[in-house]
Amino acid sequence: MSRAFVFPGQGAQTIGMGKALAEAYPEAQAIFNEVDDALGDNLSKLIWEGDQETLTLTQNAQPALMATSLAAMTALYVEGIAVTDVSCVAGHSLGEYSALAAAGAISVGDTARLLRTRGQAMQAAVPVGEGAMAAILGLDFAAVQEVAEAAAEGEVCQAANDNDPTQVVVSGAKAAVERAAEIAKEKGARRAVMLPVSAPFHCALMQPAADVMAEALANVEIKAPAVPLFANVRAAAVRDPDEIRKLLVEQVTGSVRWRESVINMAADGVTEFWEIGAGKALSGMIRKIDRNNAVRAVGTPDDVLAAVASLK
Repeated sequence: MSRAFVFPGQGAQTIGMGKALAEAYPEAQAIFNEVDDALGDNLSKLIWEGDQETLTLTQNAQPALMATSLAAMTALYVEGIAVTDVSCVAGHSLGEYSALAAAGAISVGDTARLLRTRGQAMQAAVPVGEGAMAAILGLDFAAVQEVAEAAAEGEVCQAANDNDPTQVVVSGAKAAVERAAEIAKEKGARRAVMLPVSAPFHCALMQPAADVMAEALANVEIKAPAVPLFANVRAAAVRDPDEIRKLLVEQVTGSVRWRESVINMAADGVTEFWEIGAGKALSGMIRKIDRNNAVRAVGTPDDVLAAVASLK
């Protein structure tokens, strides 16, 4: 059975995530320590003892989710499962950075600093209240693209996340996204839900953040990952470090092509997806993309041991 390790994005964060891993595995605790040191900030205390609102701030959520994913990955490694045991890796938005760190392409410290910078830059790109995102349920990506174009009326409105056949997220100027939600319902969407986000991610309004990330990524060493990365904006496998650097910049303003990525990983022979880190959001999406896909969430010590036992 061919496997992929996949890594969650923003929205999966919860207070206490990763704590049991750190208590069970000194090597997992070391990941959190390394992230704290890289940021000069006691992020692990916020993750385990803080409040949800502060953790959800983009500049905190992004490195926190990465740290939790890498702690789970490290626990798997201690139990004898390495990233080289899978066919490929992928991540949803910020999860792409977790995937690259897990595959040895970017150091843990550099990944933490990049994600803190990314979170701050994305938050700063658009004044609070001027942008929005909405989840359109019950229309496919092509239909939502048409809705976004109709709603734009000279403002930015894009299909930002192609999550699964039943859920596409639009992003852009607040008024345009609100128009898109209404048009989507008129076009037969089951629901259109405004999302509680602080900025309109993955659309052209994020260009200032893309410029910041281009500069930040230019100064970071990126190695070829141990296994191919299925990149968000291309939904295809990449291994070239220069190409990865370019795609990480494009990802800030580009669509997250998650549905296509899962389809293309499966076409390459992947039959089982392990979601590494907090939550089970990707597992749900992957099942909706194709019910034949086997999924497993690995975010606690019990999950790690169950995953190891499944291979025996």
